[in-house]
Amino acid sequence: MSKILNVHQLGKTYSSGSKKLTVLDAISFEIEKGDTFAIVGPSGSGKTTLLGLCAGLDEADSGSIELCGTSINELSEDERALLRNKEVGFIFQDFQLLPTLTALENVSVPLELQGIKNAKTQAMELLHKVGLGDRSDHYPSQLSGGEQQRVALARAFINNPSILFADEPTGNLDEETGEKVIQLLFELNKEAGTTLVIVTHDLDLAKRTQHILRLKRGKIASNQSTVLST
Repeated sequence: MSKILNVHQLGKTYSSGSKKLTVLDAISFEIEKGDTFAIVGPSGSGKTTLLGLCAGLDEADSGSIELCGTSINELSEDERALLRNKEVGFIFQDFQLLPTLTALENVSVPLELQGIKNAKTQAMELLHKVGLGDRSDHYPSQLSGGEQQRVALARAFINNPSILFADEPTGNLDEETGEKVIQLLFELNKEAGTTLVIVTHDLDLAKRTQHILRLKRGKIASNQSTVLST
């Protein structure tokens, strides 16, 4: 199997006045193409910072990241954006849907930005897959939290990403709604053959992935394979 993400000796430090806070310290790990991978750890352990660095949303102070065969350290901001648009999908805790667009428009936007003509048709197919075919003309404010996250799921998969980063995807949902969203996430992921990286505080969710990376105070506490139960 080929490596889709290769992180080597990654470091990130923030300055506040004369003080320096090391958020990540010499982080190294690899993810194989098609794997499911969880990053866990207590609040403040560096999980979300690590996710942002791996996705090229921020720059590390030290170390290197190879994403989809490309060393992102050497890319400009515009080049990283192009790589993300082509290879990466995102799911966020707070959904991040565009409030002035309908569910259908939110899902189709990534394809329309690429000039793909049947974007709306493809978006509608995905909305049906996540059970929202009858809510396609609704705006985010007219949808429940669970429905908004399902729209976000459809949007994340519309580009057929090579790798999908999910940051606390059930963090704003109740247990029952969160479970439905996670089931959909794993089903869509399996069907698409996407590599899935989840940042979560939910250990039960983490155990449903193939690998768990545990962070503690910015360092790797453990990196282990697990039994896939999904």
